Amino acid sequence: MANRGLSLRTLVFFGGATLMLAPAMVTATLYTGSLEQRGTELQAEKLTIRGELSANLLARRLYGVWIDVARMADLIDPTDQANARQQIKFLSRLDGRYSWLGIADLEGKVLAARDGMLEGASVAQRPWFRRGLDAPAAVDVHEAQLLASLLPASAEPYRFVDLAAPLRHDGSVAGVIGAHLNWKWVEEGMAALQAPGIDVLLLSRDRTVLFGPTDLVNKRLSVGSALAASRVTSAFSNERWPDGKDYFTVIVPSVGFADLPSFGWSLLVRQNADKAMASTRELIRSFWFILGAGDLVALALLLCAAQWLRTPLRRLSESAEAIVVNPGSRPPRQETRFEEAARLSNALTHMQSKLMGRS
Repeated sequence: MANRGLSLRTLVFFGGATLMLAPAMVTATLYTGSLEQRGTELQAEKLTIRGELSANLLARRLYGVWIDVARMADLIDPTDQANARQQIKFLSRLDGRYSWLGIADLEGKVLAARDGMLEGASVAQRPWFRRGLDAPAAVDVHEAQLLASLLPASAEPYRFVDLAAPLRHDGSVAGVIGAHLNWKWVEEGMAALQAPGIDVLLLSRDRTVLFGPTDLVNKRLSVGSALAASRVTSAFSNERWPDGKDYFTVIVPSVGFADLPSFGWSLLVRQNADKAMASTRELIRSFWFILGAGDLVALALLLCAAQWLRTPLRRLSESAEAIVVNPGSRPPRQETRFEEAARLSNALTHMQSKLMGRS
């Protein structure tokens, strides 16, 4: 007996399933890939906007303080120490952002200062003094040096951003006004820029974290985005951080506004990639679930259709085999399910009648 081939039901079911599922799976894969890519792009846009706004807000706050110091320089006459001391005392009480505020002559000797701190001391070698002789200046954050022993004891070292401007008398530079902006004020501003699930990190020129998650503060970052911070205008990346988690990271390479002197700072805005894409991936999972459920229903219907096609042909095949063995066997069933089966049923009936007429 010849080897039996595949049944019609098998051919119809698997052939139909292939023709139905293959295009659907390819299309669904392309769609979900596009959906995830778009989700990533939306996250990049969101983080980029937050980063740019955060950098702008921080720069504007610093610019305001820097301008205030420059304006103080227009109010204070360095040749009138008594009046200068009263003005500094008043300004210090009016604005608590400064841990130290004072003026120095051209030689760097402090003439008047808040609470008398450092009066008579020389600040000639301090960067803020040297830069402040020429123009309004700003100096990157640093720990207290001359003031360390004069300020109240603290568990954490005092840190300042130095601001300075030249003092003029009769049209010429007569000294420098200097202000030590308390770093905690900057930290409070940065803390206000944070959002649930999103970290805004402030980096120094050498990639040290000035503000950010506590496990990263005062550490130098070696991730690719930090390395690129000084070389790009803005960028987005998905990279693994030292904690072993993947983050979407946006680089804002500079923090500046108007003519505020550059501190060399940059911002990194990061968000856990898994959490950022959770809603998109949940949508994709729901899509695959619905598609899978639809495919199962379609396959069940296809199997029923294959069985529907197979049944009359199987009965006719069994009748034909019986007629070959015994022409007087039971007549074939009159099939009316579809045209081809009806024609074959009629042909078998006529063939059986002729065979019986010859016998």
